[in-house]
Amino acid sequence: MPKDSYLVGLIGSGIGPSLSPALHEREAARQGLRLLYRLIDIETLGAPPESVGDLVRAARDLGFDGLNITHPCKQLVIGHLDGLAPQAEALGAVNTVVFEDGRAVGHNTDVTGFAASFARGLPDAPLERVVQLGAGGAGAAVAHATLTLGAERVTLVDPLPERAAALADSLNRAFGEGRAAAASPDRQAELLAHADGIVHATPTGMAAHPGLPLPAELLHPGLWVAEVVYRPLETGLLRAARALGCATLDGGGMAAFQAADAFRLFTGREPDATRMLADLTELAGAPGPVLSSAPGPRRPARTLGARRHRTGDSAT
Repeated sequence: MPKDSYLVGLIGSGIGPSLSPALHEREAARQGLRLLYRLIDIETLGAPPESVGDLVRAARDLGFDGLNITHPCKQLVIGHLDGLAPQAEALGAVNTVVFEDGRAVGHNTDVTGFAASFARGLPDAPLERVVQLGAGGAGAAVAHATLTLGAERVTLVDPLPERAAALADSLNRAFGEGRAAAASPDRQAELLAHADGIVHATPTGMAAHPGLPLPAELLHPGLWVAEVVYRPLETGLLRAARALGCATLDGGGMAAFQAADAFRLFTGREPDATRMLADLTELAGAPGPVLSSAPGPRRPARTLGARRHRTGDSAT
């Protein structure tokens, strides 16, 4: 049975600016719950990413109800858990750990968070050729989400070729041969010239990692650009894309919707995801819930629903 008091936390590096504590604590208060959300920053602790297992065990022993896991520990944590939910197992990445009956079980709410955000913010975006920057823990989740939404082909660009190739192989097994491919960064210009859109899934653009994940001159008005970074909401990549008239999606929706799904796992209570999105927008200092910017004239796109019907594909 659900309780009325919870202790949860976040393990990651450079997570001081995270809005997760406020998102969870605000929603809990509105539901008459007491929820304390703690940050466990391995950078502050001077601990390596490989220490995530020790931190998970310590949190369980100290009576935590659950943890969120972020960069760079989403994949490293798996070997230290007692079980995985099917989606987390398929992804090979965990962003939420729930402690129950002495067991630590890993889940992934990034997939559903990104899918909900994309469907809300870019509902008519063409999805024939998508280029994704980043094939790490967040990259695995958003690639699954993009293919679930009906993308015909996702090309993964990552500075670690073996990581991109491994994720592409996993995606092809899950969604069908030819749905995913790996490419090296030196092919970005060629790929983006013919792409419908870009999904950015690396830490570049975060407050602690400023900059652009690709040369700005590779952007062009025919692209849509979706971001996973939400602090700041307007990253350098989004700013450059908007200046060209690209349709854009900031990372706020993914952050809010994945937090809502994690809240449900931690507490067993149904969150108000729209209310949590409004909280995130306020906390991030944006003037309103800006998830997407209207694109200029572009070629017609089929709806996502129509694309799913045509391909007959669904998430596993």
